[in-house]
Amino acid sequence: MTSPHAERPLRRRLYCLLEPSAWPKKGLSPLNKVISVLIMVATVVAVVESEPVVIEGREKLFLGIEAVFTLLFLVEYVGRLWVAGENSAYRGLFGRLKYMTTPSAVIDLLAITPLFLTFLGSEAFLLRLFRLLRILRVARLGRFSQAFDAIMTALRSRRYELMMSVGIAGILLLISSTVLYLVEGEHQPVAFGSIPRAMWWSIATLTTVGYGDVYPQTTPGQIFAGLTALTGIGLIAMPTGILAAAFSDAIQAQRRAQDDESEKHTGKS
Repeated sequence: MTSPHAERPLRRRLYCLLEPSAWPKKGLSPLNKVISVLIMVATVVAVVESEPVVIEGREKLFLGIEAVFTLLFLVEYVGRLWVAGENSAYRGLFGRLKYMTTPSAVIDLLAITPLFLTFLGSEAFLLRLFRLLRILRVARLGRFSQAFDAIMTALRSRRYELMMSVGIAGILLLISSTVLYLVEGEHQPVAFGSIPRAMWWSIATLTTVGYGDVYPQTTPGQIFAGLTALTGIGLIAMPTGILAAAFSDAIQAQRRAQDDESEKHTGKS
């Protein structure tokens, strides 16, 4: 009895070329390398097209370039949808629908919609929004990158610590905004006349950005502002340290997995 894969050798070969995890060799398949280059070129074109000096008088040229990219990415999307059945989780009609709702497939679909949506909008804002959806194409490079997998693994492994740091940041933001509202609200009602207004200063100070457009003028306010700025240094360092440790663990785990895979291949040979 022949296997389903043997009956569909073309789909299986295309699946190996399109799915990074199915490619038997190190790195990307030749097809995925071409797709990665197309994504980067399409992103550069979308960025350059936002400059009126460049696009003025060349609208048809850029529209043609976008049509070519859209056609290529549409063919790729249909191909990925077709070969998704090689994965047992996405076989059949409902399996394909399940695949279409995955984050990578949603990004793929959004990457090919701007050209069609452009013809539906007449407002300048809508046209800009639809066109800039093309920038999402750069997010598609994530499926080709082991570094992206390491980032996602790191975020998942430290999600509780990160949530705790976000909670602490929210508490500090509320406290500093409330204190500045009480101390500076009477003297600067425009900037500190309410707790929500004072939050802009707190965000700029706690993140150590310090725009300088709003600042306390009373002595108590300045003293507390100094304490808030010092607290902000620790606030930024906390998630940074958590993520650095998580990234290190994820990268080491990837290297161990690669070493194990290499040993398996060496043992077989």
